[in-house]
Amino acid sequence: MKTTTMMHIGALALSLLASSVMAAVSPQEAAQLGTSLTPLGGQKDGNADGSIPAWTGGLEPGAAPVSNGFLGDPFAGEKPLFVITAANAEQYKDKLTPGQLAMFKRYASSYKIPVYKTQRTAAAPQEIYEAAKKSAVTAELINDGNGLGNFAASRYYPFPFPKTGVEVVWNHMTRYRGKNQSRLTAQAAPQTGGSFTIVETEDEVAYPQLMQGVDKAKGDNVLFYYKQRVTAPARMAGNVLLVHETIDQLKDPRMAWVYNAGQRRVRRAPQVAYDGPGTAADGMRTADNADMYNGSPDRYDWKLVGKQELYIPYNNYKLGSPSVKYADIIKPGHINQDLARYELHRVWHVVGTLKSGERHIYAKRDMYFDEDSWQLSEVDHYDGRGQLWRVGEGYSINEYEQGISQYAAIGLYDLIAGRYLVWGMNNEAKRGIQYGMTPNASDFTPAALRNAGIR
Repeated sequence: MKTTTMMHIGALALSLLASSVMAAVSPQEAAQLGTSLTPLGGQKDGNADGSIPAWTGGLEPGAAPVSNGFLGDPFAGEKPLFVITAANAEQYKDKLTPGQLAMFKRYASSYKIPVYKTQRTAAAPQEIYEAAKKSAVTAELINDGNGLGNFAASRYYPFPFPKTGVEVVWNHMTRYRGKNQSRLTAQAAPQTGGSFTIVETEDEVAYPQLMQGVDKAKGDNVLFYYKQRVTAPARMAGNVLLVHETIDQLKDPRMAWVYNAGQRRVRRAPQVAYDGPGTAADGMRTADNADMYNGSPDRYDWKLVGKQELYIPYNNYKLGSPSVKYADIIKPGHINQDLARYELHRVWHVVGTLKSGERHIYAKRDMYFDEDSWQLSEVDHYDGRGQLWRVGEGYSINEYEQGISQYAAIGLYDLIAGRYLVWGMNNEAKRGIQYGMTPNASDFTPAALRNAGIR
């Protein structure tokens, strides 16, 4: 009996310990948001030498002229402070990722990192700041960190005070992306010589809290609805992908369907997850490479390494400009780095290591998240042999009219094949991103796919 009692006490102690690990922060700690910290949990102060300034609120609407939905460049007149090349990369290696250093070795004559003055432009609407503060005191990890509890009411940034790596990952996946939106995008997977074919898509994203006709019982576990229709080239046009992205994918796995225009059939698409192939990507990315990283975190152990200063792509208005053509961007080996802009920022460093017994083509993911926006900036992908394989760079941009951090483009560079994929571009689209629609839940059902795919 004595032994049994001690076992029960031990089990209770472990249970309480587990609860404390998963618990949200106190209201007193949350009060730091917007005072000593930025409203989303970043360090408000600059660094010691002033190369990273203090955050003073970020960009506001009207920061630059907007034409047909395309953002103007608030920093158009700025020139690089210096340019990192293969010749001087060693001098800056403490502020570069292993992937960036590998790019200098792989493309010694062409890859460069133009470094500009740091501009802390990240900002969000006040209601999003309030949601983050609410999340801080209510949201918690469930199902071994693979889901979120007490989160449906706040919806954004569950862990502005992260204690674990998976909490940082969740902040990226639940970051504010604006209102419901429609976007025309382009991607390309150029050959080693630089020749490419543009694949064009029309993407729609909708959030259950901003829609009509959503079943609340189901909507509370849905992060967003996503529909992607391929519009070019002609041989692929009409194919449609539909995703219901869930918050707890162990409880309710991601639901995905595809409509094949040639077969005129709608089918479930369980391959649209983890290391399943990305849409029309010529095998150059996985499903969970979209948005730099997405989906259930259950296949990896996530270690929070800490914060560091890094040169990351930031404020890439030039790269996203409608005056730039896709042929100006897409070059052999990597994008045209003269169009890219990098700045020194603090990042959260998280390492994801594949769990024993789990399967994925990436055995390790080395990830760097911008502290001001929680958006992923750099990801190094390692194969099963421990070799650095693919380098991901997210060319961030602040959508100052909506208060969103997003990407002007994403590049994923295969160091072994000497090829890459670039996607999320919209430079030659007939319009910029449209926001604020109010779709019905019926628009994001398998039954609606056939109509969406009509050429």
